[in-house]
Amino acid sequence: MGGKLDGKVAIVTGASRGIGKAVSVAFAKEGASVAVVGRTVEPLKSGLSGTIMDTADEIKAAGGLALAIKTNVVVEDEVQAMVQKVLNEWGKIDILVNNAAVAAPGPFVETTSRRWNLVIGVNLQGTFLCTKAVVPFMMEEKCGSIINTSSGAADSRVYGVTGIAYGTAKAAIEHFTCSLAAELGPYNIAVNCYKPAQGVATEGYVFNLPPDYDKSRLIGPEKMVKAALFLAQQDAKGITGCVARDEEIIQWHGLL
Repeated sequence: MGGKLDGKVAIVTGASRGIGKAVSVAFAKEGASVAVVGRTVEPLKSGLSGTIMDTADEIKAAGGLALAIKTNVVVEDEVQAMVQKVLNEWGKIDILVNNAAVAAPGPFVETTSRRWNLVIGVNLQGTFLCTKAVVPFMMEEKCGSIINTSSGAADSRVYGVTGIAYGTAKAAIEHFTCSLAAELGPYNIAVNCYKPAQGVATEGYVFNLPPDYDKSRLIGPEKMVKAALFLAQQDAKGITGCVARDEEIIQWHGLL
């Protein structure tokens, strides 16, 4: 029996760990060839685990197809080179998951311009550059699915664990999703945005939590997979312009 994504080629950014890794592995299990994109190629000095090679190796060990590509999504030349590598390897791009993210915890008055630019750059500019790079090829094929990743921070009134820059970037990504969906609809390209219904216990998120935080309130990254798989199968004839929490997508479309 074929997988839900047989024959598809997917790019997943921020795929060293967390949601990006879970989505990459799930896509590969469903038959997609997956470009595992991120900056981490060796364990970080901070102790944060996970590399793009780890993700790609896990996919390959299970019999899937994966290509690890080191890319800084803020650098346009690197993004363009990454997309070209995917095209050279597999000849097309069907799915893009913009998942690369970084946060800057702390109140606004302690947020430096350097940290602000980093967060806006990776989250928002990275989403723009990766989307900009793949859209011409999807337009040519008149088919494709772009999945952007948001957060509850987009509509939160407190900076919380992630900081004000993070929520600002995620709110902008949600607007970007809706506007782009309208523009790309005539080319049969779906553009959707999903976000977790509650905090996700990714390595990066947990790393920034205060010691007394109740981690039992968090969900695992794998909880996002059902919604991601559903959105990956969409084009503009299906669901597009949707901004919703993962649980809403699952309930609305009977994916329980």
